[in-house]
Amino acid sequence: MNLNVRPLGNIGVEVLDVDLREPVGDDLKAALEALWLEYGVLAFRDQEMDVSHQIAFSSIFGELARHPLEVKLASDHPELFVLDTGSNPARDEVETSYWDGVPLIGRLPWHIDLHYTGRPNRGAVMRSVTAEEGGGNTGFCDLAMAYDALDAATQERIQGLEVTYVFEMQRSKWRFADLEGFEPGPKNPKKPSDVGFPDFPDSVYPVVVTHPVSGRKVLEVVEQFLDRFENAADFGLTGDEADALLQELLDHVRQPQFQYIHEWKPGDIVLWDNWRTAHCGTGTPIGTRRLLHRTTIVGDVALGRHLDA
Repeated sequence: MNLNVRPLGNIGVEVLDVDLREPVGDDLKAALEALWLEYGVLAFRDQEMDVSHQIAFSSIFGELARHPLEVKLASDHPELFVLDTGSNPARDEVETSYWDGVPLIGRLPWHIDLHYTGRPNRGAVMRSVTAEEGGGNTGFCDLAMAYDALDAATQERIQGLEVTYVFEMQRSKWRFADLEGFEPGPKNPKKPSDVGFPDFPDSVYPVVVTHPVSGRKVLEVVEQFLDRFENAADFGLTGDEADALLQELLDHVRQPQFQYIHEWKPGDIVLWDNWRTAHCGTGTPIGTRRLLHRTTIVGDVALGRHLDA
């Protein structure tokens, strides 16, 4: 079955002429799975779906997970992770930081969902319920494309290296965070328990992960929680050399040629491959209403490990 698609930009495609409220037969399921594997990010516009439609659609790609950050889950649908700004000022204040003096709610750097567990989810489906103009956008970054774009010498150099991520609530403590123009908000959490989150031990990944389904090489380097090479000494790297190499890889991943920025409109659906793509949130201005519902597809393969394991 062939589906009509058009490029979203540098990465991903928009799938046309599909009503996701309708039952998905075997042919359509196979076609969607093939597109997902090929492009990493699929977008669908003008979908008049409700929660039950979203859960049914998401389930065709695998079992749905209950997200470990349970304070973000919908009480009546535990499969549903809720991103809501503009409806609860007290909650928004906890997630507000300042960028060149401008307050933004929920601005997040490039990250991979559930990276801190050692077992990232396979993917996710995000549905825009409410999106006022000027609300926060979501960026997607193709880490397989980023790996492919490395020169052969760098690909050889990083093979076998492992990278460690440290679950830390304070952005200013992330070793490789882009802090230009950043000031924390007065209510920003300082530890996970401040906002009802559990804590997680350090997680370690190969710098080059092989995608369990496609077999493509993925550059497993993203800004959030990035801390160090775990085995730099085994490769003869000093601390400074290891940090310089990590910064070089991070700068490489941040290039716009590997990215697509989605500007949400009501009825938008985005499905992404969390084993291949990172994503970020640009932040939502104070007083702007934005409601996104996300379903999480179980990752049935551990791509990394916890250091205490």
